[in-house]
Amino acid sequence: MKMIGVDLGGTNLRAGVVDSSGRILIEKSIRTEAEKGYEYVIRKIMNLITEVKQHHEVKSIGIGSPGPLDPYNGVILSPPNLPGWDEIHLIDILKREIDVPIYLDNDANAAALAEAKFGAGKNHSSVFYVTVSTGIGGGYVLDGNVVSGAHGYAGEIGNMILQPKGPRWGGLNAGSFEALASGTAIGRNGRERLGIAGGAEEVFSMATNGNLEARHIVEETVTYLAMGIANLVHIVNPSIVVLGGGVMQAEEQILSPLRERIKGYLYPGLRECVRLEPAVLGTKAGLIGAAMLGT
Repeated sequence: MKMIGVDLGGTNLRAGVVDSSGRILIEKSIRTEAEKGYEYVIRKIMNLITEVKQHHEVKSIGIGSPGPLDPYNGVILSPPNLPGWDEIHLIDILKREIDVPIYLDNDANAAALAEAKFGAGKNHSSVFYVTVSTGIGGGYVLDGNVVSGAHGYAGEIGNMILQPKGPRWGGLNAGSFEALASGTAIGRNGRERLGIAGGAEEVFSMATNGNLEARHIVEETVTYLAMGIANLVHIVNPSIVVLGGGVMQAEEQILSPLRERIKGYLYPGLRECVRLEPAVLGTKAGLIGAAMLGT
């Protein structure tokens, strides 16, 4: 059984044929060129699907896209990094030329599905995936299926409020998880408190080299991550939380202290029950998970 996965990003567009064991058989990647409009990008998606499909019979196509979106009706709803994609009925458009079932979901949900089936969560029935990068996203997989919620917004954890009078980021709530613990938040704190020109990576480097204020920023980030993840654990009680995204490249500075810090926010009975583990599929997760949306 073979499926096509499409990873639609604001910068890069990837498509590949994936087998039922999660192995990528062929993969192609091109620039999205989102600034040229949705019609141009959709034509690129079609061409890319045709290219990777040439020598493979596939049963379905799955697309992971930035949200917000409606996975039930295949509609993309104004993602910040896809300008002009306002209520674009992507699946209906693709079905005019493609004769296999097509599925659409949030890119974080796609990555969550891949990690649950083939990655760090493969031996667990209840997996919450958290990506900490420019923003913060998430996806919950229960018994091998993505939990999307009534309107497709389940897992949109970046807008969860942790500090009601905290900073505001984009169109999110003041004091949101994303505004406090994302790579963007770390970089903002570095510029304001350290006077740096760079982002999160520079803050982590300075912390490693002994800068006390940089260390305080990292410690604050760990605290907010612990708060946010503890909230998720109390809501859905996963057996494992898988952590991915660019910020987790600083795993040594984040993961060990996070495992200890989170215990202070959990019921005693949960403290030894939930595992926190790094994602293992890296940049391939989105493509693999998208392919699995139809399985």
